[in-house]
Amino acid sequence: MASTINASTTAGIVLTPDTSGTLLLQSGGTTIATVNSTGMTMDGLSRLKAGADIASATAVDLTAATGNTVVITGTATTTSLTMNTGQQMILLPSAAWVLTYHATTMKLNTGAEDYTCASGDRLYCVKDLAGVINVSIMRNSGQAAAVPFSATGGTITTSGLYTIHTFTTGGTFTPNMSGSVDYLVVGGGGGGGDAHGGGGGGAGGFKTATSFAVTATGLTVTVGGGGGVGGNGSDSVFSSITSSGGGGGGSENDGGGNAGASGGGGSGGTGAQSGGAGTAGQGNDGGSRTSGGYGAGSGGGGASADGASVNSTTGGAGGAGTENSYSGSAVTYAGGGGGGGFGANGGSGGAGGGGNGGNDPGSVEPIVGTANSGGGGGGSYGTGTPRNGAAGGSGIVIVRYLT
Repeated sequence: MASTINASTTAGIVLTPDTSGTLLLQSGGTTIATVNSTGMTMDGLSRLKAGADIASATAVDLTAATGNTVVITGTATTTSLTMNTGQQMILLPSAAWVLTYHATTMKLNTGAEDYTCASGDRLYCVKDLAGVINVSIMRNSGQAAAVPFSATGGTITTSGLYTIHTFTTGGTFTPNMSGSVDYLVVGGGGGGGDAHGGGGGGAGGFKTATSFAVTATGLTVTVGGGGGVGGNGSDSVFSSITSSGGGGGGSENDGGGNAGASGGGGSGGTGAQSGGAGTAGQGNDGGSRTSGGYGAGSGGGGASADGASVNSTTGGAGGAGTENSYSGSAVTYAGGGGGGGFGANGGSGGAGGGGNGGNDPGSVEPIVGTANSGGGGGGSYGTGTPRNGAAGGSGIVIVRYLT
């Protein structure tokens, strides 16, 4: 049944209906609010009323609050709030009040994470028309309470704005939520070849990228080992990303270098001894020997350059690796191994952990690839004993993200 409202006055506040059906709330002749069929319009300041304190509990009922702003006392963990649809509240924690995220009864702006309040925090709560109680937390520092992206796994360090996870052995990288990371994945380097002027080992694969999407699940990390004498290195893996092992350097008995992420250098055996092919996007080819009798080995390929080809007694240099700063400092990875000399010096290893080839006649042994660089091993010298190539260096996986 319709009611008629006549002008009335209470403590200086005048409530007056006008001819259009709008109700005017006036003070001192100034309209401070109007109410009609479409809702209420406030023309003056709206002040929230402070209510009585409410104690923290497993379930906190805000429907009986005596004001729009209340202090929450105590530190009991709360798993749900109760509010009326459309109700809005400001909650002021007085201590370390613990809130448990719930998608309906307490939807915190924390990325689905629980939150422990501090004195001075502000919680803005509203129950929407869908029945969801949304809680926006403003820290006492003035920042929103969103939980930052983080992860576990590997050796964790920081550099500037980045958190860095370094894996020198296998493990699991586990983010706390969806986000994006930068990665460096380097495979194990190939081993240097043996016997007459062994070829240098090829470098392990080099892959890097930014803004790689991850979710809150464990991601497998494998760090590839370096190859033995003349053998290929093993793959390194991060999630769906694989960097292959480097190719082994050629030996007298098999001649050519192995294919790999970067190819192994051809040996110093008689005749043409081809270098192994590299893999596009990971590395480069090993050097080749095109003709002649016994001689020096060619260099293994590196991440940035082919191994040096030789038709002489001095070993070929390993191909250069590639620099990366995801560890927090500039480091070069994935250099090729140097070829072994034949009556002369071996080739130098490529920058990025490539081992030097052996000097002949047996004055200096070939050098292994540097651990966790993916560098190829140096090839053997050409005469004397034991004429063994050197092992490749193990790979590495580095993951970083902004914090």
